[in-house]
Amino acid sequence: MASKTREFLDRIHPLFAKGGKFEKYYAIYEMVDTFLYAPGDTTKIAPHVRDGIDLKRVMIYVWLAVLPCAAFGMWNIGFQANTAMAAMGIESTPGWRGAVIEILAGHNASSLWDNFWYGFWYFIPIYFVTFLAGGICEVIFAAIRNHEVNEGFFVTSILYALILPPTTPLWMVALGIIFGVVIGKEVFGGTGKNFLNPALTGRAFLFFSYPAAMSGDTVWTAVDGFSGASPLSLAAVGGVEAIQSAGIGWMDTFFGTIQGSVGSTSALLCIAGGLFLMITGVANWRIVAGVMVGMIATALLFNGIGSDDNPFFAVPWYWHLTIGGFAFGMMFMATDPVSAAHTNMGRWIFGALIGFMTVLIRVVNPAFPEGIMLAILFANIFAPIIDWGVVQANVKRRKLRTAVPEAV
Repeated sequence: MASKTREFLDRIHPLFAKGGKFEKYYAIYEMVDTFLYAPGDTTKIAPHVRDGIDLKRVMIYVWLAVLPCAAFGMWNIGFQANTAMAAMGIESTPGWRGAVIEILAGHNASSLWDNFWYGFWYFIPIYFVTFLAGGICEVIFAAIRNHEVNEGFFVTSILYALILPPTTPLWMVALGIIFGVVIGKEVFGGTGKNFLNPALTGRAFLFFSYPAAMSGDTVWTAVDGFSGASPLSLAAVGGVEAIQSAGIGWMDTFFGTIQGSVGSTSALLCIAGGLFLMITGVANWRIVAGVMVGMIATALLFNGIGSDDNPFFAVPWYWHLTIGGFAFGMMFMATDPVSAAHTNMGRWIFGALIGFMTVLIRVVNPAFPEGIMLAILFANIFAPIIDWGVVQANVKRRKLRTAVPEAV
């Protein structure tokens, strides 16, 4: 079967090659070919630089790292919804989702299958629409520029889908990813040339364009009529005491059995996935360490300053780590190799800036308690300047070391 597929692709290749009948659609052919098989233009002998990893493998590693977050997210969507339905006395879910869900599952919050199946039919449509709308944009730009479809969108799509509320309307999902791909990446030349994280760009666009659908107390649990604040919102109003008064402990936020975006609630799984990326060399540990140092130092600073009317000043750093999307953003968004800093010292500064800005936004801006998204986009803008400053400082030091003292 595999050999026949290879033969078929080789046979139709001239139709899509330069001068062929379907030359303008070469990007689509190349996308299918490289998805199924390794590209044929790889180097095998000196003097070319050879490595055991390529862009496709990097993308697969990232996808594998976030897969547990996605699986847990689907279970958690169902867990939160079925728990809320039991409390409200609701026995069925309206609409097409309810009809599909009730074919193979019930609404028992203690059932692993019931919860997963419920969340599956909220996450999969979001991911399908994301992949379809964003993928079409990628293909269009690849066809116009006559280059291959890059695997970068493979990761952008899953990251974007996991940072949305489960109740996000599907038309809004499509609008956000189109904005993220086109404005956040393609207008700058495509993968490798964008200075903003495309997934976060699309998410930020939706937040500022449709804040009611992206924040508040009604968007985190996929049950009509249910209202419940996330731990981050509770902390903004009453600090850690408000979170604990709602029956939520630190371990709940660490494991992720709380309300939040689709796949970013479990700090444990985010950290585990991030460690996998650092071990495989896909993510740089200096950025993660910088984010942690910046976050801890800023949180301790605000803890020391204190405030009589802002309880977020007193939130300890280990709560900042587990509430909201901090762990997810630190491990999967801040470490984006394209939009992050590239010098070693620059990565420390870049990460520390993200940690500092996250806590600063959370504490001083009650209208937007989640700060990691804006912090990363802010740092993305300054990443080239940070790298430039580090390089210039190194050049200056080298000149001073090599300067020949004048003869007396």
